[in-house]
Amino acid sequence: MRAQAGGIALRAGGGLRDYWEVIKPRETSLLVFLGVVSALLAAGGLGSAGRLGLVFAALALASAGANGLTNYLDREIDSRMTRTSRRALPAGRIFPPERALIFTLMLSLLGLVLAWALHPMVFAVDLVGTSAALLYRKKVTCVFPQGALASCTPVLMGWWAVSPTISWELLLLCALIALWLPAHIWSLMLFYREDYRAAGITYFPLSRSFTSVARLLAIFSVLLYACSLGLFFVADLGPVYLASANITGLVLVASSFKLTLGNPGPDAWKLYKISAFPYLGVLFLSLAVSAII
Repeated sequence: MRAQAGGIALRAGGGLRDYWEVIKPRETSLLVFLGVVSALLAAGGLGSAGRLGLVFAALALASAGANGLTNYLDREIDSRMTRTSRRALPAGRIFPPERALIFTLMLSLLGLVLAWALHPMVFAVDLVGTSAALLYRKKVTCVFPQGALASCTPVLMGWWAVSPTISWELLLLCALIALWLPAHIWSLMLFYREDYRAAGITYFPLSRSFTSVARLLAIFSVLLYACSLGLFFVADLGPVYLASANITGLVLVASSFKLTLGNPGPDAWKLYKISAFPYLGVLFLSLAVSAII
């Protein structure tokens, strides 16, 4: 069945592909990967297969639910942006949009149930992380503090599911994620800055000049590189991680400094693409290898 809204035909319900899109599968997969690797580090290896499977399920549900909820809350702004206007919710492929809200709320609640089964601390950080992801959407910086809290949640969930303690290794893992976020988020916003502004979004970094933001990104990249090396010494990781941290870290630093001198458009996009893979993906993959061997 179809309904009419503003002259646009809207399909009632939505297909499986549309709901799959709402949970942002790529972002969800990355968050689950970060949490599972954190669990491996906390366990000092593979540990219990059953518990690792439960950690995976809790992370998948929690991350998918949180990403879906943010998609629902951002649907009106997304409809005003060229980059995001074709997503399932702003394009009206799921109608009414409350169907997606119910779906993602169910995922979040199931994630909380599994988180409680793992440990009360895992439940608490899941609840805090999901709440942080939903607050002040596209109003302040979307990185600090709410973005950092939400993005560190998988790491804390994975670690505390195995070892409900606080250590320097865990703190450096969280610092690594927090310092990585600007390179990944702000570079994308710089590349699409006119699209964001046309949608009425003017908060940082869009409220500052390209040059000043690029310089700040260069500083963050150096701090991120230093943090990754600090983790090597604190966690007593092997040569695989050290080589990975140096190679990916230097590539990211070079890309960040190039942004301060080069072509704003292509260089911002290049930094964005490098920040997820190869940087964060390869770095955490080397962490997993180091934990297992």
